Amino acid sequence: MKVFYARVSTQEQNEARQMTSAREAGCEKVFLDKASGKNTKRKELENMLSFVRQGDVVIVSEISRLARNTADLLNIVQELNEKGVAFVSLKENIDTETPQGKFMLTVFGACAELERGYNRQRQAEGIAEAKKAGVYKGRKPMDIDEKKFREMCRAWRAGERTAVSIQKHFNMTATTFYKKVKAWEL
Repeated sequence: MKVFYARVSTQEQNEARQMTSAREAGCEKVFLDKASGKNTKRKELENMLSFVRQGDVVIVSEISRLARNTADLLNIVQELNEKGVAFVSLKENIDTETPQGKFMLTVFGACAELERGYNRQRQAEGIAEAKKAGVYKGRKPMDIDEKKFREMCRAWRAGERTAVSIQKHFNMTATTFYKKVKAWEL
């Protein structure tokens, strides 16, 4: 069975181009994720991996739809291979049933990871420049009632409250709570 996996990063993005590729490839089943590709915790990816059986072929329009880093890509393809499932990427013309396809998969996966690294590097450089210009200030500190926080922490130290109840009251994480406790020497 030909199975197509498609992914767009957000709900607003359009998957029409990928659906056209699925039809043109003669795929009988399509799995579509509307989620970032930065990791493999994607509902439809997991469903697809559970669905495919020996002899099936998983087809994607391009490698970056399946994985955004080499390790994830190779792990997914290895899982498919262990099930006896072939992998085909239309844009890169890769078919893992051939030795050349296996080699090219590794090369293109590395290129996709390099591109993602460049994007993150450019983003960090842009933030650094914005900070220099005074435009980027980061997240604003939490505005909490210090007096109330101190009262609640005294009750916590006396065993009358839990740290979790204080965190919930101020809508803060445990890390933020303990940073405030340390900073204010509570």
